[in-house]
Amino acid sequence: MVVALASDHGGYDLKCQVVRHLKERGIECRDFGCYGKESCDYPDFGKEAAKAVAKGECDRGVVICTTGIGISIAANKVKGVRCALCAEPYSAKMTRLHNDANMLAMGGGIVGTNLALEIVDVFLDTPFSGEEKHARRIAKIED
Repeated sequence: MVVALASDHGGYDLKCQVVRHLKERGIECRDFGCYGKESCDYPDFGKEAAKAVAKGECDRGVVICTTGIGISIAANKVKGVRCALCAEPYSAKMTRLHNDANMLAMGGGIVGTNLALEIVDVFLDTPFSGEEKHARRIAKIED
């Protein structure tokens, strides 16, 4: 599995923790920025990670800004991306099971490191249910 990651300055510290955690799990990461705490614009980085997921260059994506809201909106502008903003593991599980979400957004100012890493693990480890009703709904979203 290859995971695309991106953040702005508000999500930078948490993104670094996620990268370290994924590497410890043996998961390949592609970091689309930002690369420091200087003020920057989340759409610049979130959209690049989303494009890599949409093109199939990365299997999943994790994007982080201060709240997770802006970067999730930016990622969802890319056709083929279903980015879900999650602040707890149950939502991460359900968005994989029901929505086949291929990107996860989190808020670096909302969730702490331990919770964020649990959310990431649940998101990456939960498969899509494959149920017909969910596939049908996803197809409607994609239209």
